[in-house]
Amino acid sequence: MTTVKPVVTIGVCVRNSASTICEAIDSILSQDFSHELMEIIFVDDGSEDNTLSVIQEFISKINISAKVIHTEWRGLGYARNLVVNTARGDYIVWVDGDMVLSDDYVGKLVDFMEQNPKVGIAKGEYALIPGANWISTLEIFSRAAGKKVNFNYTTRAQSRAVGTGGSIYRIEAIRQTKGFDKNLKGYGEDWDAEYGIRAAGWMLNTIDVTFRDYERYGITWKALWQNYFRRGYDLYSFSRKNKGMIKFSKMQPLAAFVSGFFHSLKIYKLTRQKKVFLLPLQYTFKMTAWSLGFIRSHLNHHF
Repeated sequence: MTTVKPVVTIGVCVRNSASTICEAIDSILSQDFSHELMEIIFVDDGSEDNTLSVIQEFISKINISAKVIHTEWRGLGYARNLVVNTARGDYIVWVDGDMVLSDDYVGKLVDFMEQNPKVGIAKGEYALIPGANWISTLEIFSRAAGKKVNFNYTTRAQSRAVGTGGSIYRIEAIRQTKGFDKNLKGYGEDWDAEYGIRAAGWMLNTIDVTFRDYERYGITWKALWQNYFRRGYDLYSFSRKNKGMIKFSKMQPLAAFVSGFFHSLKIYKLTRQKKVFLLPLQYTFKMTAWSLGFIRSHLNHHF
């Protein structure tokens, strides 16, 4: 009896990623999963730098089937739907333009999904490798800690997003739930899709395989503030659509300080680095920015 091997689509939705996209593509090409069973779909969502030309130069040299879609800026929800609608894979692995995967990343995710047919989305973990400066290291640790929960069996975990970058989506699950909301153009399109997939009866999991994200390059306090202000601003639209998913009281600076304290204990057990005890202060800082962004968005929608 011949076993049909799954085909995997690598979805790379990018905008203005010229300085990092080469590293991301290299990590895809380094995968130990059969390249004959992979395809890459790039969606350049209106880049204003030379991201598109960098991608086109790469695909002329690679041994994986690839296609490039270029659009005017329409947002992440729209861009991801282009991948969903054109993918020939049984699964989609989403790779951000500033992400680096471990060499066994795709293979381990596919093996897990094949062995767990009730799982609609799975994701690896942030590698606990320090970034270029201590602010970026704290952000790496905080994002890693936030994913160390069971996304299926606790009420608190179900109000968190696994996140699309680095995730594998079962194509059946995302098509069953009609893909991503094209009206969610910034942050939140992934959380919205996860909510629909979970509501349809699929499970979400994280597994023990690692990736690295943009934080490895280093972060400034200004960039961290702008990032979380934008998250808060964009997630107001998500909260209007998905009532009750965001508890504003739990996003406040005091709640963030407490959360940062417990996360610091969790990460200290894994790293033994004393700097993790600065996480409560970092959480307070970035969630202050998040709250102000959320309030600004609320005011803009109502006045």
